[in-house]
Amino acid sequence: MSNTFQKYNLPSALLGALARMQYEHPTAIQDQVIPIALTGQDILGSSKTGSGKTAAFSIPVVAQLMHRPDASVLVLAPTRELAEQVAGVMSSMVSGCKHLRTVLLIGGEPIGKQLMRLRTNPNIIVGTPGRVEDHLCRGSLHLHKTTFLVLDEIDRMLDMGFSIQIDKIIKRLPVERQTLMFSATLDRNIERLAGSYLRQPARINVEIADNESKNIQEESLYISESGKFQVLLEQLSRREGSVIIFVKTQMRADHISYQLQQANFKVRAIHGGLKQHQRKRVIKDFRNKHYAIIVATDVAARGLDIDHIKHVINYDFPQAAEDYTHRIGRTGRAGATGFALSMIASPQEKRLWRIIHNEPVEKEERGSFRQSSGFNRFKSRPFRRSFSG
Repeated sequence: MSNTFQKYNLPSALLGALARMQYEHPTAIQDQVIPIALTGQDILGSSKTGSGKTAAFSIPVVAQLMHRPDASVLVLAPTRELAEQVAGVMSSMVSGCKHLRTVLLIGGEPIGKQLMRLRTNPNIIVGTPGRVEDHLCRGSLHLHKTTFLVLDEIDRMLDMGFSIQIDKIIKRLPVERQTLMFSATLDRNIERLAGSYLRQPARINVEIADNESKNIQEESLYISESGKFQVLLEQLSRREGSVIIFVKTQMRADHISYQLQQANFKVRAIHGGLKQHQRKRVIKDFRNKHYAIIVATDVAARGLDIDHIKHVINYDFPQAAEDYTHRIGRTGRAGATGFALSMIASPQEKRLWRIIHNEPVEKEERGSFRQSSGFNRFKSRPFRRSFSG
């Protein structure tokens, strides 16, 4: 019993839900967050993708909601996909409790449906800052009695320019509340926000232990821009299992997807230019293995939790180390081995690759990049890294 969720004295309804969801043993982040959060203390946490962060804050919040039917929680997430994931997890946890209702407030969804759900006075409100602020301005959402606040991936929300919306939202919340804030990094901006939003928080920084970390085999290929697509075809023909191909623009995602379809691959594109129902359809069909490949911009790098993704291909190398980490974190999930291939086509990308992998960086990265069609020009290594998000 010592390594199960029963040790936290959770409500029986929640324990039953966790059993149905096949949550058997708490992860490291859950084991540290849950008991502290159950005491009502604020938390400033740093956790990694795949560490079980969503359940770490959902379990103690839901447990307290079950004991306090008049209480409510607001969860803010940076992207629609992550908000949907969080709402899905929390809805499953309260599925047997009729007095606990969930609403998802994100852009791209019909506003009328959200207005109807809000009229039922839901206890669990999950959303993105823009849509939540919209409802506050409309008068359709009231937060003056909100008991709990969760800021998920606060660093990402700041990067996306949501700081003003977050400030406006928090000003509508009671001063007396419990706040749980999670960030991939704890820099000065995060520390400043923590000083404004949290009261004497417990600081929790959990690195994934070796036995919990992802096992990702990384490969890099130095290649000319003009040679990428041919090599992509060769790589896809060799690889089995589901694949995400990351590119830098919406137009490029559509173009690569079209080219692959012409080459008889079952593939779809996903990016911010699609309507929300279209993006949901792509993710649902990919999750159900209706096709094996999606071509994505970084909109899919966070919040996309599909266990059967085996390969990540960086067709366009990301612009920042953090984006690289989030991208390849889509594979190697649920204890499986994953594979990540990066196509590197410029000295700047080569330099970033070296920085990411703690390799010496030359003062000037020069050299030509030639097309390669095999693994002989690959750098390969087993990869164990802690992931943010």
